[in-house]
Amino acid sequence: MSRIDESIAFIPVRIAVLTVSDTRGLDEDRSGNVLVDRLETAGHSLAARTILPDERTQIADQLRDWIADDCIDVVISTGGTGLTGRDVTVEAHRDVYEKEIDAFGTVFTMVSMQKIGTSAVQSRATAGVAGGTYLFALPGSPGACKDAWDEILARQLDFRHRPCNFVEILPRLDEHLRRK
Repeated sequence: MSRIDESIAFIPVRIAVLTVSDTRGLDEDRSGNVLVDRLETAGHSLAARTILPDERTQIADQLRDWIADDCIDVVISTGGTGLTGRDVTVEAHRDVYEKEIDAFGTVFTMVSMQKIGTSAVQSRATAGVAGGTYLFALPGSPGACKDAWDEILARQLDFRHRPCNFVEILPRLDEHLRRK
């Protein structure tokens, strides 16, 4: 069973938060605030934060900028994962992924089912890796961000989590780029 090994030192990661919304500013960004509060409480650092409209090219460009930034290990976006015509965050993420973390969406759906029942099928939460950076796309509700952080990301972004975690393989994510 999964557990935190307290005998191992915690390793903070640098996380950027992207909120995708046509209507919200920082003052109204409850989902982004949930993520910032939780990542900082866990001991990680907020490396960057911005809000962008639901525009696929702008989202993908921001993701690429953060992937290229050596001071960012993880990007978490919130918003734009639904089914409407303006929901393009998933497509923008997939435009930049080198590898998709398929099980993330499955596990997120399992967690969501416990909270919102079959309404969980309307989420297209996704995750992937590009340029040595983890990318997570979460729904835009504060509850979904809490669930994703509390039930998945808090553990997987904790180096002490056993049997395995995302942080321990972070240095190897871009090894294919270094092999020449």
